Amino acid sequence: MRPPHILLVEDTPDDAELTLRALRKQKLVNDIVHVEDGEHALVSLFGADPGRPDDALQLPCVVLLDLKLPKVDGFEVLRTIRKHERTRHVPVVVLTSSSEDRDLVESYQLGANSYVQKPVAFDEFVEAVGKLGLYWSLLNRWPHE
Repeated sequence: MRPPHILLVEDTPDDAELTLRALRKQKLVNDIVHVEDGEHALVSLFGADPGRPDDALQLPCVVLLDLKLPKVDGFEVLRTIRKHERTRHVPVVVLTSSSEDRDLVESYQLGANSYVQKPVAFDEFVEAVGKLGLYWSLLNRWPHE
């Protein structure tokens, strides 16, 4: 059985590329699935119909979730993940440039496991994302199938 993948939900191409580069730099064995909007994130997690989840889909070991997304925003993605029994315990790390207190509070109220504000400096960003990848894919334990 292949190790669970990391789901990166990020619409900004530069941030996505930096995140992917930082995760690959850690030489993780996990595949990284990148989607650019909330709608595709939900399809990746649930299949074509989030109201009727596809149990055959492998769940990620962690979702790295931006908040400001096209089609379906990150809050709705998080809300949907926590609403369904099958995905309720999937770790979700909000990875955002937002420094708004209301975004932080709402993320935790909706069940985020962590909230990380994207550092502006390249080296800090790579280091922060690398540590996130290592922790959530290798060290964290959660009751997945």
